[in-house]
Amino acid sequence: MIAPRSWLPTPVLSLLLLVVWLLLVRSYAFGQFVLGGSLAILIPLLTHRFWDARPLIAKPFALLRFIFRLLGDIIIANFEVAYLIANPWRKLKPHFIEYPLMLEERFTITLLASTISLTPGTVSANLRMDGKSLLIHALNVDDEEALIKQIRERYERPLKEIYEC
Repeated sequence: MIAPRSWLPTPVLSLLLLVVWLLLVRSYAFGQFVLGGSLAILIPLLTHRFWDARPLIAKPFALLRFIFRLLGDIIIANFEVAYLIANPWRKLKPHFIEYPLMLEERFTITLLASTISLTPGTVSANLRMDGKSLLIHALNVDDEEALIKQIRERYERPLKEIYEC
């Protein structure tokens, strides 16, 4: 008997691929289930060796807190950006910031960069080749050091705690 992990390395991804396939073809015919199921098994099977290993989540409740904090920050930042755009008399101060990283794992750095880009008004522009700093563009910066401190305390330290890097 074949062990399930050897032929299905990522079952959640396989299920997601099957659902996306069925939604794309807009058909639930048996043949589409067979074709979608085959692709859902073959794609992860052929590509999983190219993926980086993800670090284990050491503190799941800290991850839950992080997600809720991020969702709240996204909502608040949407209102702030809308206010900035709706008030043309207010002078914006866009700025590129060199953010020094404490994180070293590629996965957690990617999570931090994605978190920064998800929050309206900020975008992760570039990771330096040495992996020691992240270039961030912010829509309105009054104090560069305050923004660096805010990102470190609200996002980077919790990620470091969640994954114990």
